[in-house]
Amino acid sequence: MAKTARNRKAEADLEVSALEHGVKVPQAPEVEASVLGALMLDQDIVEELMTVLQEGCFYKPENKMIFKAISQLSASSRPVDMMTVAERLKLNGDFDAAGGLDYLTRLTSDIGAAVHVNFYAKILVDKFIQREMISITNETLRKSYDESEPVDSLLNTVQQKLFELSETNMSRKEQTISEIIKNKLASLEELQSKEGGQTGLQSGYMALDKITFGWHPSDLVIIAGRPGMGKTAFVLTMARNMAVDFNIPIAFFSLEQAPTQLIERLLVAESGLPSDKIKGSTKMTQADWTQLDDSIKRLVEAPIYIDDTPSLPIVDLRAKARRLVRNSGVKLIIIDYLQLMTGSKELKGVREQEVAEISRSLKAIAKELDVPVIALAQLSRQAESSTGGQKKPQLTHLRESGAIEQDADIVLFLHRPEYYGLEDINMEPGLTDVIIAKHRNGATGEVQLKFIASQMKFVDRNDSYASMPPSAPSPISYQSRINSGMGEFPTMPEDEYDPMA
Repeated sequence: MAKTARNRKAEADLEVSALEHGVKVPQAPEVEASVLGALMLDQDIVEELMTVLQEGCFYKPENKMIFKAISQLSASSRPVDMMTVAERLKLNGDFDAAGGLDYLTRLTSDIGAAVHVNFYAKILVDKFIQREMISITNETLRKSYDESEPVDSLLNTVQQKLFELSETNMSRKEQTISEIIKNKLASLEELQSKEGGQTGLQSGYMALDKITFGWHPSDLVIIAGRPGMGKTAFVLTMARNMAVDFNIPIAFFSLEQAPTQLIERLLVAESGLPSDKIKGSTKMTQADWTQLDDSIKRLVEAPIYIDDTPSLPIVDLRAKARRLVRNSGVKLIIIDYLQLMTGSKELKGVREQEVAEISRSLKAIAKELDVPVIALAQLSRQAESSTGGQKKPQLTHLRESGAIEQDADIVLFLHRPEYYGLEDINMEPGLTDVIIAKHRNGATGEVQLKFIASQMKFVDRNDSYASMPPSAPSPISYQSRINSGMGEFPTMPEDEYDPMA
């Protein structure tokens, strides 16, 4: 009922707007009639046009009611003809308002050439888009005069509506298996020319890339771990590797830490200087400045784009990501982290459903933009009481929603035995297990990286950095705000709230 009232208001606004400008609302009633007549005379046309047309493509109220009845019959796999449509209209209570049997008879007798029905359908889609553009413009104009309307919110809303409208105008057709195989073989030839068997974007962690073959377009990758495992350091090192070493543009959405904090981490990792010097609490020597300047020349030019909007709504992320992919050529999106995002207002207070919506939306964004999306996620405390005494996380430990596991193409867990005092006497300091717990298109397993605490970065075990003697620990902590329970975000701190505990 509410939706019908909104539709009527929108139509009334269109009429008023047209009168103000001395023009007619974009419409093609004769074409609407021809299409409806063709639909009631040819079942094959029904099957074809149901994927192209929607109720809004018809402007005349009676035509809209008739198309709605045809859609309902098609959806329930029932035959569509004049009599079945009449019966469905009666069932909907729209028979008289839609013109009765006389109008249905006229539609089936005064149709254009059925061979042109696809062209007619395109006309109706075009008119629908024109009407929607007018409605969006009118609403934008009205809200633009409202001083209480946040400009960022208005921009994001308009962008979202325009994108959804553009999707209406995109036609996708089925492909034969021969076409798909031909395209795959061409792609395979190109991939075979690459070294190391990489089919996706290289992460810079060679041991990990050997199993994943890189990050692939449209994949949703979840990197999870308990507090203290180094999740942010892991993805920040990876972002640096990809942007600096391979010139891959990266978008980094940091919901937890400010850009200056991320840059401090990168400067420490890149220069090798202690974090207390980078933070300014200890005076730097001229040699330190020279070392810093020499080491960050490539980092300064790296295509890394950082956004630190707190409690980022999923609709805003989509708009920002779309703009970065289009304007800056971004090839990978990183989100730190998933549970700090917010979903739709309707799901506020139902956290599991909200996280499920966010997870689904991230997968949809990856598919829509055709880029990998990597999101960090928290694990429940159950990971620390897992059987076997090794405290290794499992898929069931993903916090707040089983939908994360379902939507993800790859799930990685970070596990540092030394953090729990589980290392043995022969274990290398900083040894980290990267557990590939789910890999939709490949193998699962474990690889080992090394965490260099003094530089807050991860490296391959055979990396030259991994064999360097450890530096003295820095007195400055880069403790995550969400882990310390001092965050400023609506999600409660990890140590105070855990629905799975």
